[in-house]
Amino acid sequence: GGVADRMSGRLLDGRELASHLRRELAHRLEKLVDPEREAGRPQLAILRDGRSEAAAVYAASLERAARSVGAGTRLVDAVEAGTERGLEATVADLNAEAGVAGIVVAQPFGDVAAGRRLVELVDPAKDVDGATPTNAGRLARGEPAFVPATALAVIAILEAYGVEVAGKRAVIVGRSAVVGRPVASLLVARDATVVICHRATRNLARETRRAEILVAAAGSPGLIRPEMVNRSAVIVDCGINAVPGGIAGDVAFDAVAPVVRAITPVPGGVGPVTPMMVLRQTIEAAERARNAQPSEASISSSGTDPSMNPSRSIVS
Repeated sequence: GGVADRMSGRLLDGRELASHLRRELAHRLEKLVDPEREAGRPQLAILRDGRSEAAAVYAASLERAARSVGAGTRLVDAVEAGTERGLEATVADLNAEAGVAGIVVAQPFGDVAAGRRLVELVDPAKDVDGATPTNAGRLARGEPAFVPATALAVIAILEAYGVEVAGKRAVIVGRSAVVGRPVASLLVARDATVVICHRATRNLARETRRAEILVAAAGSPGLIRPEMVNRSAVIVDCGINAVPGGIAGDVAFDAVAPVVRAITPVPGGVGPVTPMMVLRQTIEAAERARNAQPSEASISSSGTDPSMNPSRSIVS
């Protein structure tokens, strides 16, 4: 059974991929730890605003993922740190602390401006969710170092399931700085022809129907309907929308799944893979720090670690 057999199963299962990644990352992490002294166990620092439910949920998912691969975590709550100056001092300390490999500011954080100012203080070499302007600039230039985790999760899913990207027409619905734009950059780097759609797109269905790869990242439940896709499409749904009875994606899954080649479910698609991407980049940061390479060293030209090479399909 090759990739083709699996694709006809149509479900791009993020939970299965996450459990594969968990094993791989735990193995890589143990190589960094000195068993005698427990020294070198990389820590992920997570700053969150306890007043935001969304930030709390993301922070909790990162804590769970870190625990599952054996990384340490340091949770900093905005309320405890007190003033904005206190938070800035905390970030400076975390930047300087050798044991802290990665720093994530769980969004939303306070008001937008405060959250942005805090992110801009994070050392780009520890910016394991690709949130700093420096890392965004590197990605835009086609020289990625650390990349927003959701965008990386989209690529990881396509690669793990052997979805060919080069030469394909990829349509992205949504232009956010955390998903739409970085996914576009990563797909362009992999030689896809990319169209980005958004609120001002005149005829969304006309664009999405032409997609061989469709990435839905609009934050609008059930936006993508069956008449908006073609049968050969592979769909990655980044939507996490609170609806009565749980969460829903941007794709009307029950109606669309039967008429496309492959699709990620929500929940259980991009969601479980995203925290694993933060941990993968945290371990990469720790490996780099240990090898004392300059922080500018790029992981690889593709912005993902070579172990995720598309030529090697990893989900059986």
